[in-house]
Amino acid sequence: FISHNLEFISYNSDLYSCNSEAVPRCRSSLSNVQCCMCLLGFSVRALNRVLKEEIINKPLLTLKLAIPSGIYTLQNNLLYVAASLLQSSVTYQLKILTTALFSVSMLGKRLGIYQWLSLVILMTGIALVQWPAEVASSTKQEDLTAGSQLMGLLAVLVACFSSGFAGVYFEKILKESKQSVWIRNIQLGLFGLIFGLGGVFAYDGERVQENGLFQGYNHVTWTVVALQALGGLVIAAVIKYADNILKGFATSISIILSTLISYFLLEDFDPTSVFFLGAMLVIAATFLYGYESTPAVNPSKV
Repeated sequence: FISHNLEFISYNSDLYSCNSEAVPRCRSSLSNVQCCMCLLGFSVRALNRVLKEEIINKPLLTLKLAIPSGIYTLQNNLLYVAASLLQSSVTYQLKILTTALFSVSMLGKRLGIYQWLSLVILMTGIALVQWPAEVASSTKQEDLTAGSQLMGLLAVLVACFSSGFAGVYFEKILKESKQSVWIRNIQLGLFGLIFGLGGVFAYDGERVQENGLFQGYNHVTWTVVALQALGGLVIAAVIKYADNILKGFATSISIILSTLISYFLLEDFDPTSVFFLGAMLVIAATFLYGYESTPAVNPSKV
């Protein structure tokens, strides 16, 4: 699922030893399409038949995926802008609440008081987990004026609402359509590839012409791209058979697991008290979301 590929890439772009920022977005979309084709059972004839029947012969259904794909591309660029203007992008965790709001308004989902409370706790917890351990250098602080920080904050807020809307919109399409998750991923990936290529040649066209589309790629880069593509397919299945809210809980827990792996295996992270507080809040929010209050038993009816 391209949205989550974009979100993870935007926050972990240092894992990609690329000179271009737009190339990973394009490659991620292409990898998603390739993974779907492999899982469908790669065959040239079968592929041509599927593409013709499900995509070419159903243009209106296919064009519906252009909306979330375009929004995700816009969102990813907004996050790059925010990362360059803000010292920390923990405000982006507001997308947890915007996703819930769009789920209620667009899908008619009903959330109880405990569930809303758990979402607020989850948002707070994951923000604490991602809270920067070190203060940025004084040089960078001087470069960040009040106006640039305001622009960064606006970029994050727009990304939050676009993320919530696009995710719920895609969920609505998945659950109301008879097409399989894999076909929908191919459609979404194709549009993501188109938008991504547009971004590549708009911002880095000269460098791509000089050094190629995959300049700077190494085995680590390819491994991360493959993992993001496979993870995106899993997330699409989660949205299909669960919802975006539960996906948010899964993503939050995965951030904690990634941090723990970074501490135990890579030994490049020193957990702070703020991190442990955030992790506890995330775990508490996960249990609270599934809590259902039982009505009190009336003794007279027993």
